[in-house]
Amino acid sequence: MFAVVAGAETPGDSNASSEIGGYDRPHGFAHQSRSETVAKHGMVATSHPLASQAGLDVLREGGNAVDAAIAANAMLGVVEPMSCGIGGDLFAIVWDAKTKQLYGLNASGRSPKRINRQVFVDRGLDEIPIEGPLSWSVPGCVSGWQALRSRFGTRDLSRLLAPSIETARAGFPVTEIIAGGWANSVESLLKYPDSAATYLIDGKRAPKAGEIFRNPNLAATYQKLADTHGNAFYRGEVADEIAAFSKRNEGFLDEADLRDHSAEWVDPVSTDYRGYRVWELPPNGQGIAALQMLNVLETVDLSKYSPGHPEYLHWLTEAKKLAFADRAKFYADMDFADVPVDQLISKQYGRRQAARINPNRSLADVPAGDPKLISGDTVYLTVVDKDRNCCSLIQSIYYGFGSQMTVGDLGFAMQNRGALFALDEDHLNRLEPGKRPFHTIIPAMVTRDDRPYFCFGVMGGDMQPQGHVQLLVNLIDFGMNVQAAGDAARVRHVGSARPTGTPAEGAGVLHVESGITDEAVAELEAKGHSVSRERSSYGGYQGILIDWQHNVLHGATEARKDGIALGY
Repeated sequence: MFAVVAGAETPGDSNASSEIGGYDRPHGFAHQSRSETVAKHGMVATSHPLASQAGLDVLREGGNAVDAAIAANAMLGVVEPMSCGIGGDLFAIVWDAKTKQLYGLNASGRSPKRINRQVFVDRGLDEIPIEGPLSWSVPGCVSGWQALRSRFGTRDLSRLLAPSIETARAGFPVTEIIAGGWANSVESLLKYPDSAATYLIDGKRAPKAGEIFRNPNLAATYQKLADTHGNAFYRGEVADEIAAFSKRNEGFLDEADLRDHSAEWVDPVSTDYRGYRVWELPPNGQGIAALQMLNVLETVDLSKYSPGHPEYLHWLTEAKKLAFADRAKFYADMDFADVPVDQLISKQYGRRQAARINPNRSLADVPAGDPKLISGDTVYLTVVDKDRNCCSLIQSIYYGFGSQMTVGDLGFAMQNRGALFALDEDHLNRLEPGKRPFHTIIPAMVTRDDRPYFCFGVMGGDMQPQGHVQLLVNLIDFGMNVQAAGDAARVRHVGSARPTGTPAEGAGVLHVESGITDEAVAELEAKGHSVSRERSSYGGYQGILIDWQHNVLHGATEARKDGIALGY
């Protein structure tokens, strides 16, 4: 009765047809969008076919998972520029087959040293603007590439960037979902001449699906990075142009901020979920919210339900509310704040949190509401190579086209991650000079029997920990394969407390995809949930599972994106 419905018509879409997607596959899960990708040797899964191909080419010529991940990430910066690029930040979790250990990388940037909260007081601002240079932090992406290559890579950056340089120069056909996201940003890009010149056709409109788009300026910038092993971004010609552009536009980011930046290797943190060890990175990101949610859900036998069952969705939503309340209060740059990570992800705390949940009624006494976190354009990619090295990598400029500002003729937009600082002087995530802001992008990894099992991630602002949990429950509790687990209809609760310090406004709203049945919605509403059916952002998923018994890789990509998983 409460099973997920595939192919249901999207409410309010007059062009939708109940026939589209209403197929029944002859084997396996009847409404799965496509088969899993299976391969013996190596695999790359990204949100764009050209990026997957760039990574796979590196694997086939003998490069490893980290090499392929960098090549794929660089390509995504060309073909999906609203979501990622060298103007943004990067996080990664790497499984190294030689040492048989996990390594975490935090390549997020810090606020300018010359900025402080008084700047915003003087300008009469009670929060940091989404657009413009006041939202800038140092872009950490290139430092992430450098750190990954230095520790694990086997190929020169010039080789890894070559396909992206050629694609940016020659042009590429814009894919369907990316074209839609691009069109949504036209109005804001038109405010900034350099952005309009870089990203709009004739400086006026977004490219259409199937139309060829070129970015020769980005090709030239990539070539400078290739020629200098990435050093030009922080200490050379590119850094000088960023700093000069910032000064011309009354920004605070300068040469010293770029020169002093470095990525940081960190220890991933984990919890056990029904015999599977789930790994995330510690704050300043929000990865531990997924671990907190899993610890609550582990107290419930979810296997008796289904992905669309209202009892499961109720527990999922309540667990999210509790975890996000903690997220708003505690998550911050751990160089500046004493974040109680071990306590937050402990089983004891998870049981205490679970005891707060009423199985029959939605919690209303929880903080809520952050429109800044609802939006968020990101790319996630995953690679596993022939030696079973694994790279789980996520990279973003935050909003679509970030701060909306493109640095002169460098061909990339600067992120607006600084908008996620609080201006409340008592908040752990308050803006301070040289501090990392709260971050939404989170890579993940699952191990079992001390070996990598599932390398995955989900894109999309505050959807990310919610998506991680839904994917894992689909796999572990409901026995779905990696593609079906991503295809199943999702929910997204919005209205939890803000890491930027804005107070709560009730219990929030549970957004559901069209595949959640009317009967399930009615039961959720009877428990006090405010449920909304809308065509919104429910994430973007890539995953690769390692079947050690047969030594075979099982890959999947998000049906809600343009991507593909490729293997050999």
